[in-house]
Amino acid sequence: MTKRMDRMELMAPAGNFESLQAALENGADSVYFGVEQLNMRARASINFTMDDLPEIVRKCEEKNVRTYLTLNTIIYDHDLSLIKALLSAAKEAGVTAVIASDQAVIASARSMGIDIHISTQLNITNIETVKFYSLFAETMVLSRELSLRQVRKITEQIEKEQIKGPSGELVKIEIFGHGALCMAVSGKCYLSLHSHNSSANRGACKQNCRKKYTVIDQESGFEIEIDNEYMMSPKDLCTINFLDEVMEAGVQVLKIEGRGRAPEYVATVTKAYREAIDSWYDGTYSEEKVEEWMERLSTVYNRGFWSGYYLGQKMGEWSKTSGSQATQKKVYVGKGMHYFPKAGIAEFQIEAYDIKVGDKILVTGPTTGAKEISLEEMYVNDQLSEKATKGDSCTIKLPFRIRLSDKLYKLVEA
Repeated sequence: MTKRMDRMELMAPAGNFESLQAALENGADSVYFGVEQLNMRARASINFTMDDLPEIVRKCEEKNVRTYLTLNTIIYDHDLSLIKALLSAAKEAGVTAVIASDQAVIASARSMGIDIHISTQLNITNIETVKFYSLFAETMVLSRELSLRQVRKITEQIEKEQIKGPSGELVKIEIFGHGALCMAVSGKCYLSLHSHNSSANRGACKQNCRKKYTVIDQESGFEIEIDNEYMMSPKDLCTINFLDEVMEAGVQVLKIEGRGRAPEYVATVTKAYREAIDSWYDGTYSEEKVEEWMERLSTVYNRGFWSGYYLGQKMGEWSKTSGSQATQKKVYVGKGMHYFPKAGIAEFQIEAYDIKVGDKILVTGPTTGAKEISLEEMYVNDQLSEKATKGDSCTIKLPFRIRLSDKLYKLVEA
């Protein structure tokens, strides 16, 4: 009988080259990304183009990181030629696999010999459905509404019945481990289409559910403001505080949601889960470490955290406020101008807010990714200074190269 020996794979989101680099530098085993408009984050991020595919694959192969192209929206007849063009480009570039939900995409990818992962949009909730899609796919993302007990039952049945994908390897089960949750079943929602003629199932969600509402009694006209809860806006999923249970449920791939998020989000979340997964394997996973990871996760975009449906909850935990509850935010300061490699000195042009010694700063860029550092010393207009203001040329000693496309931020309490 085939037994699984692989370590859990950590999959990170990439909405642009900055986030891609952040994922690569913080321990991702794989990245997933959209190209053009046929993915579920078509409007939430600056999507890559077909021409970017070779560069994405090259960067990832250098780090031994797998690449997954998401083509998981509803597909219409007029999309079919673009689908075939995207799949051909993915095949030529050497993309590892395609994440799909529409049978047209699955069939086309299969005919081209491209590995397929089944998207959560197909709502796989039982072993018989796993058996069916094992004819086409190597990996399956289970429905987000399952409990860990249900997930474990599916993974145990895969082992017991030796359910294998086209490669002859046992089917791998993937779940979402962190990030935004939707009030609809695994993302199938029509609110945005109804209100704005903008389909969430085509990657163009207007996020009606994240807003505040007033309920009106149609007979009397009596109004009730729904106070203290955004009753259609779930808190963000977080599993790091029960990751041991996730691992023991037989999950092989843990996915971080967030292709529309900033590179510092990708960096912070990926690094925390990388450390957590590794600590489980080396036997050092502990409550103390969980507290520290949770504190770090709370610094980047979040709507508050809950455990999703994994621990058996029947209803969602709803956000108390609109938008992020992150404990810190970034403020734009300036842009990168030059890097002196021998001295390890970076030059920035200050264009907006001041920075001073002691500030925590963030540098982002397509090649740099997202790097945070505490500002210990700087020179302004070639003079040692405690502060730099708008219009100043500022030099800082950094342990990494910056580029003209890089941006400098300071991180402040939210």
